Amino acid sequence: MQSYKHTIVDGDEIAKWWPNQLNLKILTQNNPRLTPATSEFSYKKAFGTLPYEELKKDLISLMTTSVSWWPADYGHYGPFFIRMAWHSAGTYRITDGRGGAATGNQRFAPLNSWPDNVNLDKARRLLWPLKKKYGEKISWADLMILAGTVAMESMGLQTYGFGGGREDIWQTEEDIYWGEEEEWLADKRHSEDKKLQNPLAAVQMGLIYVNPEGPNGEPNVLAAAEDIRVSFRRMGMNDAETIALIAGGHTFGKSHGAADPQKYVGPEPEAAPLEQQGFGWKNSYKSGKGADTISSGLEGAWTPTPTKWDNSYLEILFKYEWNLEKSPAGAWQWVPVNPDAEDLAPDAHIEGKKDKTIMFTTDLALRMDPEFEKVSRSFLENPELFAQSFAKAWFKLTHRDMGPKSRYLGPEVPQDDFLWQDPLPAVNEDTLINDDETEALKEEILQSSLQISELLYTAWSSAASYRDSDKRGGANGARIALEPQINWQVNDPIQLQKVLSALQEIRENFNENHKNKISLADMIILGGAAALEKAVHNGGYAKKVPFLPGRVDATQEQTDVHSFAYLEPKEGDAFRNYLPKESQVAAERLLLDKAQQLTLSVPEMTVLIGGLRVLGINYSQSDYGVLSDKKESLSNDFFVNLADMNLSWSPADETHSLFEGHHNGEIRYRATRADLIFGANSQLRAQTEFYAQDDKQEQFVDDFISAWDKVMNLDRFDVL
Repeated sequence: MQSYKHTIVDGDEIAKWWPNQLNLKILTQNNPRLTPATSEFSYKKAFGTLPYEELKKDLISLMTTSVSWWPADYGHYGPFFIRMAWHSAGTYRITDGRGGAATGNQRFAPLNSWPDNVNLDKARRLLWPLKKKYGEKISWADLMILAGTVAMESMGLQTYGFGGGREDIWQTEEDIYWGEEEEWLADKRHSEDKKLQNPLAAVQMGLIYVNPEGPNGEPNVLAAAEDIRVSFRRMGMNDAETIALIAGGHTFGKSHGAADPQKYVGPEPEAAPLEQQGFGWKNSYKSGKGADTISSGLEGAWTPTPTKWDNSYLEILFKYEWNLEKSPAGAWQWVPVNPDAEDLAPDAHIEGKKDKTIMFTTDLALRMDPEFEKVSRSFLENPELFAQSFAKAWFKLTHRDMGPKSRYLGPEVPQDDFLWQDPLPAVNEDTLINDDETEALKEEILQSSLQISELLYTAWSSAASYRDSDKRGGANGARIALEPQINWQVNDPIQLQKVLSALQEIRENFNENHKNKISLADMIILGGAAALEKAVHNGGYAKKVPFLPGRVDATQEQTDVHSFAYLEPKEGDAFRNYLPKESQVAAERLLLDKAQQLTLSVPEMTVLIGGLRVLGINYSQSDYGVLSDKKESLSNDFFVNLADMNLSWSPADETHSLFEGHHNGEIRYRATRADLIFGANSQLRAQTEFYAQDDKQEQFVDDFISAWDKVMNLDRFDVL
């Protein structure tokens, strides 16, 4: 059948002609026009009306009622739902905070069609009756995680709780880089010395973590251990959490490999025929389901009690020697030598039939790797420690990308404060500064020795550390004054110490003499507001910059130095024109990536660059992109001069990273790629020309203040 093609069909055909074009679509994701909910809809309010305990009872009833179109192994869908939830959450990576369960993205390509997610389309369809019943009261994202957690409870594990608050997206995410491979299970992401490309965490295209058969399908146990260690660490887990998750997850259920998938399994959901209605991987082997299911290609259960929480996984792992063999589907797996009758697994569908248990190559890594073995054996010898460790690790896995605990909803949110949640002290609402005190403090800040650019640079450095992918960073907590942020090169540590010392002195003097108190976090943002108001005044306008007190100061003990280190923009930060020579990423792409993490629209990104440049908010106070001669004054000069046809630009280095703007044969300005992209890219030039117009000078000031205020408050989950 001939298909009708629009200009853009499931992607950008323009990019096929010009593959290096900047993809601004990552700043326009989740268009409200895609969302069928009304504009007044509040997920937080809707979740508050959810009959939570009734839903949990319905889940237990659902997972113990097998249906003919996809029969449950052992009469219990619990292990199936655990896999669904795990694979939803397991895509999270600490390197850039992207992936994870917080958006329900498993419903869309590419995740809905990854080989590692084979047949999870059926798990989500099994949940549909409950999604239909409870509607907007619970998102798909929350329902998938809750289903996995309740499944564990139904099989005897004391879980650590559940927090709702995940909100569904309505289209494929465009900001996540899953790898450059063009074939499933291909591997172009390792360098010659076996290092995994950043920011990736999975070892092959289409996998969540690692290949269960071993690296690239080779049953090398110790090499598999190294893959596990690298992959899980990039997903924010230490060795103990990693082992708890693998051992705990494989305590439940079985894997499926009844026959060769190359012969019998059809295309994934996104490539399946229309009549399959979103189902993929149609299996033509015998019944195609139940005992004939083909998923990973490995076949068998890990334990003799696959629907019960116990210590049998570790007991079996350490009790036997293991032989390598191939599953009916041709996948490498391991079987125990001469297993005792009590250690045989029940058949998932045939009453009274017994089968040998199996292990993956990655399972044996927990015993054979010397460091893993120590932790695994400690769990074997202390079942209570194992159960608690798994429950905590599962809670972390499924909530890691949700941000601070204040965002969690529901009656089962744990009281504990975990370090990975970036905890903050409580706010004392009764002692927040009032409007008069705010104005007095702004005046005192401006009378100090600090320059406008220094105050703005510090405020921006603090607030713009935020990344929306996992709701981390930001100004609240004043972690810019703590390790590791205080020594990030991009934060200009010498200048930062100068600004922090001056602001601390003003703060301490104020707090000693007033009933109301102000935190260092608030002082940093207030300093930026005062400096911006002064710069606006210098530009000829009288405008108020909003300021909302209530930020608190975290302690070093409340700060996970290791995980916060991943927020450092080591490749560069185009907003501050910080571009290390060793960076391998073009400045304009760094700019776009950061703008998306700051939830900016294209106009917001545009006005922020224009304003930050003319105000000199550059790393090391460089003059790159400062297309203005007006010091400490907010104006639209950046756009006016960028659109000036009397300026001609030429590269100033071999890499075409730096440029010089000439006028009448003399160098007038200098700029980077992150600056000139606003004149070169057709969509961004349209923005530039808009703000360069004579009648848009005041609108530019207003729009800059609005975008600045947005960034300063991105992490104010306490009030927003």
